[in-house]
Amino acid sequence: MASDDRRLVYSTDGSLPLPEPTRRPKGNKAANGPALPDDGVIRVGCERRRGGALTLVYGLAPHETDTVGAELRRRCGTGGTAKGGVVSLQGDKRDAVIAYFTERKRRTKRMGG
Repeated sequence: MASDDRRLVYSTDGSLPLPEPTRRPKGNKAANGPALPDDGVIRVGCERRRGGALTLVYGLAPHETDTVGAELRRRCGTGGTAKGGVVSLQGDKRDAVIAYFTERKRRTKRMGG
């Protein structure tokens, strides 16, 4: 049998031994994204998804994600979510988010361009 991804699906010949199934890793490392350092700096980035922009805020403590997310949604006047330690806001709101954290004397970095 070849060493590529082809495998026998069905055969009418009963004497043919079936190949052992190969194990594939479960997680897709590229889908998780780059690992961000835990240095106390809040990182603000923007991604394009489904034709629109999405502002992402990384580096918040787990206990402040929900409260900061609600305050940012109210301040920016937009929708969004706070899941897994990341605050997502609809639209490109990087300047407003950086201004919010600058008023509160928090260090921020702009991710991307």
